[in-house]
Amino acid sequence: MEPMNSMRTKTVKVACLALCAGAASAGAGETKFSETFDVDKAELASVGTNRFFILAPGFQLALQDKTTVLTVTVLNETQMVDGVETRVVEERETVNGALAEVSRNFFAISKRTSDVFYFGEDVDIYKNGRLASHEGAWLSGANGARFGLAMPGAPLLGARYYQEVAPKAAMDRAEVVSLDEKLDTPAGKFERCLKTEETSAVERGREHKLYAPGIGLICDGGLKLVKYGFVKGQ
Repeated sequence: MEPMNSMRTKTVKVACLALCAGAASAGAGETKFSETFDVDKAELASVGTNRFFILAPGFQLALQDKTTVLTVTVLNETQMVDGVETRVVEERETVNGALAEVSRNFFAISKRTSDVFYFGEDVDIYKNGRLASHEGAWLSGANGARFGLAMPGAPLLGARYYQEVAPKAAMDRAEVVSLDEKLDTPAGKFERCLKTEETSAVERGREHKLYAPGIGLICDGGLKLVKYGFVKGQ
């Protein structure tokens, strides 16, 4: 899902997305993660389809393991963030049947390249059935935060990019490590999947995610897709 003037609509002068695979080296031959993107905000829309990311109202994914259920729903709702009309995507997570987290994520898609950009999120974290915190919340254009890249329109093997650029709040980043993965899930068998490795500039650890063509997220750590499709009333 930044110190950019929301009054601007001119092209943001920064490093280009295709950059990701061939960005300048950092240190001993290590490719940097791109954290700024060459995009004219006028080309961004709140509805669209990327090969690995469906930004259409009513589309829903459900993933689960033995204890956790994650439901991702594209809502029929938009929100202005940093001068851009973004689409609200709700993520609802339960653990052992109890609500653990609800986040409202804000995305926009390029009508020119199909790149999907992440403009922030509102977060509600629950403990013992009660709202405990809003840890991880951020918005592009506020407190030094800038929008990141959620999913490239034309993913390149080895591409490295920040998904969130919110100092002290969220600095998640991804690397495309495969473009030809296969996976069996309760919702079906998928091929030609994109695999990313996600890390953070402010936290330790790493995790892998898989995205299927025409569907989107099908594996998030130990969570696997159990159902997907359009639902009414969203």
